[in-house]
Amino acid sequence: MGLLIKAVLGALVVVLIGMLSKTRNYYIAGLLPLFPTFALIAHYIVASDRGIEALRTTIIFGMWAIIPYFIYLLSLWYFVSMMRLPYALGSAVACWCLAAWLLITLWSKWHA
Repeated sequence: MGLLIKAVLGALVVVLIGMLSKTRNYYIAGLLPLFPTFALIAHYIVASDRGIEALRTTIIFGMWAIIPYFIYLLSLWYFVSMMRLPYALGSAVACWCLAAWLLITLWSKWHA
């Protein structure tokens, strides 16, 4: 049942993004993915399974995780002016993956 609720929440976010992208304020569609839908689920699960101290560590890591998302946005902003959209999106995702890998690697070394 929990998996079904998560899937419905994810589908709802996608539908809302689609609806917002057709409005006069289409740019708000860029804010909706940042609503902490999945963070709420992850934080609840971590706190339930591992306790509050693990949740606090997860929260700090989440604050650092903003950096790969910023790199994704910055690189996408740059790439859309020089590539077709699918290539720009793919390249920006690659930048996000690289930044996320670097973050995880550094975090693991720092918390070893």
